[in-house]
Amino acid sequence: VEFISVNTDAQALRKTSVGNVIQIGGDITKGLGAGANPQVGRDAALEDRDRIKDSLTGADMVFIAAGMGGGTGTGAAPVIAEVAKELGILTVAVVTKPFSFEGKKRLAFAEQGIDELSKHVDSLITIPNEKLLKVLGRGVTLLEAFASANDVLKNAVQGIAELITGPGMINVDFADV
Repeated sequence: VEFISVNTDAQALRKTSVGNVIQIGGDITKGLGAGANPQVGRDAALEDRDRIKDSLTGADMVFIAAGMGGGTGTGAAPVIAEVAKELGILTVAVVTKPFSFEGKKRLAFAEQGIDELSKHVDSLITIPNEKLLKVLGRGVTLLEAFASANDVLKNAVQGIAELITGPGMINVDFADV
Protein backbone atom coordinates (compact mmCIF):
# COMPACT_ATOMS: atom_id res chain seq x y z
CA VAL A 1 0.00 0.00 0.00
CA GLU A 2 1.40 3.32 -1.09
CA PHE A 3 0.07 6.71 -0.04
CA ILE A 4 0.29 9.83 -2.19
CA SER A 5 -0.74 13.24 -0.92
CA VAL A 6 -1.96 15.62 -3.63
CA ASN A 7 -2.57 19.30 -2.94
CA THR A 8 -2.28 22.75 -4.46
CA ASP A 9 -0.93 24.10 -1.17
CA ALA A 10 2.84 23.58 -0.93
CA GLN A 11 2.86 24.50 2.76
CA ALA A 12 0.27 21.82 3.57
CA LEU A 13 2.30 19.24 1.64
CA ARG A 14 5.40 20.09 3.68
CA LYS A 15 3.45 19.27 6.86
CA THR A 16 2.21 15.86 5.70
CA SER A 17 3.75 12.67 7.02
CA VAL A 18 3.17 11.00 3.65
CA GLY A 19 6.47 10.56 1.83
CA ASN A 20 5.11 10.71 -1.71
CA VAL A 21 3.57 14.10 -2.53
CA ILE A 22 2.39 15.80 -5.70
CA GLN A 23 1.91 19.54 -5.70
CA ILE A 24 -0.58 20.33 -8.43
CA GLY A 25 -1.32 23.60 -10.16
CA GLY A 26 1.96 25.34 -9.44
CA ASP A 27 1.46 27.71 -12.36
CA ILE A 28 -2.16 28.45 -11.45
CA THR A 29 -1.91 28.74 -7.65
CA LYS A 30 1.78 29.64 -7.22
CA GLY A 31 1.95 27.02 -4.47
CA LEU A 32 -1.01 28.42 -2.54
CA GLY A 33 -4.35 26.75 -1.95
CA ALA A 34 -7.25 26.79 -4.39
CA GLY A 35 -9.06 29.51 -2.43
CA ALA A 36 -12.13 27.34 -1.85
CA ASN A 37 -12.76 27.46 -5.61
CA PRO A 38 -13.40 24.00 -7.12
CA GLN A 39 -12.65 25.27 -10.64
CA VAL A 40 -9.15 26.26 -9.50
CA GLY A 41 -8.72 22.78 -7.98
CA ARG A 42 -9.90 21.16 -11.20
CA ASP A 43 -7.63 23.34 -13.35
CA ALA A 44 -4.70 22.55 -11.03
CA ALA A 45 -5.26 18.80 -11.45
CA LEU A 46 -5.59 19.19 -15.20
CA GLU A 47 -2.32 21.14 -15.27
CA ASP A 48 -0.54 18.18 -13.67
CA ARG A 49 -2.67 15.40 -15.16
CA ASP A 50 0.39 13.63 -16.62
CA ARG A 51 2.15 13.57 -13.23
CA ILE A 52 -1.00 12.17 -11.64
CA LYS A 53 -1.22 9.53 -14.38
CA ASP A 54 2.43 8.57 -13.92
CA SER A 55 1.95 8.15 -10.16
CA LEU A 56 -1.14 5.94 -10.62
CA THR A 57 0.23 3.77 -13.43
CA GLY A 58 0.67 0.19 -12.27
CA ALA A 59 -1.74 0.44 -9.33
CA ASP A 60 -4.38 -2.25 -8.89
CA MET A 61 -6.62 -0.09 -6.72
CA VAL A 62 -6.81 3.58 -5.83
CA PHE A 63 -8.46 5.19 -2.83
CA ILE A 64 -9.24 8.87 -3.13
CA ALA A 65 -9.81 10.56 0.22
CA ALA A 66 -10.96 14.16 0.09
CA GLY A 67 -12.80 16.81 1.99
CA MET A 68 -15.49 18.12 -0.34
CA GLY A 69 -16.77 21.68 -0.51
CA GLY A 70 -13.49 23.53 -0.85
CA GLY A 71 -11.26 23.99 -3.86
CA THR A 72 -8.65 21.26 -4.19
CA GLY A 73 -10.58 18.22 -2.94
CA THR A 74 -13.77 19.15 -4.75
CA GLY A 75 -12.12 20.10 -8.02
CA ALA A 76 -9.15 17.73 -8.20
CA ALA A 77 -10.68 14.48 -6.89
CA PRO A 78 -12.89 13.94 -9.97
CA VAL A 79 -9.90 14.53 -12.27
CA ILE A 80 -7.78 12.02 -10.32
CA ALA A 81 -10.65 9.51 -10.46
CA GLU A 82 -11.05 10.06 -14.19
CA VAL A 83 -7.35 9.34 -14.74
CA ALA A 84 -7.59 6.17 -12.63
CA LYS A 85 -10.65 5.03 -14.58
CA GLU A 86 -8.85 5.60 -17.89
CA LEU A 87 -6.03 3.38 -16.59
CA GLY A 88 -8.54 0.65 -15.70
CA ILE A 89 -7.85 0.92 -11.97
CA LEU A 90 -10.49 -0.05 -9.41
CA THR A 91 -11.22 3.27 -7.72
CA VAL A 92 -12.88 3.94 -4.37
CA ALA A 93 -13.50 7.45 -3.09
CA VAL A 94 -14.05 8.26 0.58
CA VAL A 95 -15.13 11.86 1.02
CA THR A 96 -16.53 14.13 3.68
CA LYS A 97 -19.37 16.61 3.33
CA PRO A 98 -18.94 19.96 5.12
CA PHE A 99 -20.18 20.83 8.59
CA SER A 100 -23.36 22.96 8.50
CA PHE A 101 -21.47 25.90 10.04
CA GLU A 102 -19.31 26.01 6.89
CA GLY A 103 -22.26 27.43 4.96
CA LYS A 104 -24.66 26.59 2.16
CA LYS A 105 -22.26 27.61 -0.62
CA ARG A 106 -19.65 25.11 0.56
CA LEU A 107 -22.32 22.40 0.85
CA ALA A 108 -23.51 23.16 -2.70
CA PHE A 109 -19.91 22.92 -3.97
CA ALA A 110 -19.55 19.61 -2.11
CA GLU A 111 -22.70 18.16 -3.63
CA GLN A 112 -21.64 19.20 -7.14
CA GLY A 113 -18.17 17.72 -6.58
CA ILE A 114 -19.57 14.46 -5.20
CA ASP A 115 -21.91 14.20 -8.19
CA GLU A 116 -18.99 14.72 -10.60
CA LEU A 117 -16.76 12.30 -8.66
CA SER A 118 -19.44 9.59 -8.70
CA LYS A 119 -19.19 9.46 -12.51
CA HIS A 120 -15.58 8.26 -12.35
CA VAL A 121 -15.37 5.87 -9.36
CA ASP A 122 -16.38 2.28 -8.77
CA SER A 123 -17.49 2.99 -5.21
CA LEU A 124 -18.17 6.19 -3.30
CA ILE A 125 -18.38 6.48 0.48
CA THR A 126 -19.68 9.82 1.75
CA ILE A 127 -19.22 10.82 5.37
CA PRO A 128 -21.34 13.77 6.54
CA ASN A 129 -19.22 15.79 8.97
CA GLU A 130 -22.42 16.97 10.65
CA LYS A 131 -22.97 13.47 12.06
CA LEU A 132 -19.52 13.66 13.65
CA LEU A 133 -20.64 16.68 15.66
CA LYS A 134 -23.47 14.65 17.16
CA VAL A 135 -21.00 11.96 18.21
CA LEU A 136 -18.35 14.40 19.45
CA GLY A 137 -20.78 16.49 21.51
CA ARG A 138 -21.34 20.22 21.96
CA GLY A 139 -18.07 21.05 23.69
CA VAL A 140 -15.86 20.13 20.73
CA THR A 141 -13.59 22.83 19.32
CA LEU A 142 -13.34 23.67 15.63
CA LEU A 143 -9.86 22.14 15.40
CA GLU A 144 -11.02 18.96 17.13
CA ALA A 145 -13.98 18.67 14.74
CA PHE A 146 -11.80 18.96 11.64
CA ALA A 147 -9.16 16.61 13.11
CA SER A 148 -11.89 14.07 13.81
CA ALA A 149 -13.17 14.34 10.23
CA ASN A 150 -9.65 13.72 8.94
CA ASP A 151 -9.28 10.71 11.25
CA VAL A 152 -12.54 9.22 9.97
CA LEU A 153 -11.33 9.56 6.38
CA LYS A 154 -7.94 8.05 7.19
CA ASN A 155 -9.41 5.18 9.22
CA ALA A 156 -11.97 4.31 6.54
CA VAL A 157 -9.34 4.04 3.83
CA GLN A 158 -6.84 2.28 6.09
CA GLY A 159 -9.46 -0.21 7.28
CA ILE A 160 -10.48 -1.21 3.77
CA ALA A 161 -6.85 -1.44 2.64
CA GLU A 162 -5.93 -3.64 5.62
CA LEU A 163 -8.96 -5.85 5.02
CA ILE A 164 -7.73 -6.52 1.49
CA THR A 165 -3.99 -6.80 2.14
CA GLY A 166 -3.81 -8.39 5.59
CA PRO A 167 -4.58 -11.91 6.78
CA GLY A 168 -7.73 -12.45 8.80
CA MET A 169 -10.09 -15.11 10.10
CA ILE A 170 -12.02 -14.83 6.84
CA ASN A 171 -9.61 -14.30 3.97
CA VAL A 172 -10.49 -11.30 1.81
CA ASP A 173 -8.18 -10.25 -0.97
CA PHE A 174 -8.17 -8.02 -4.02
CA ALA A 175 -10.06 -10.60 -6.11
CA ASP A 176 -13.00 -10.31 -3.69
CA VAL A 177 -13.25 -6.57 -4.25
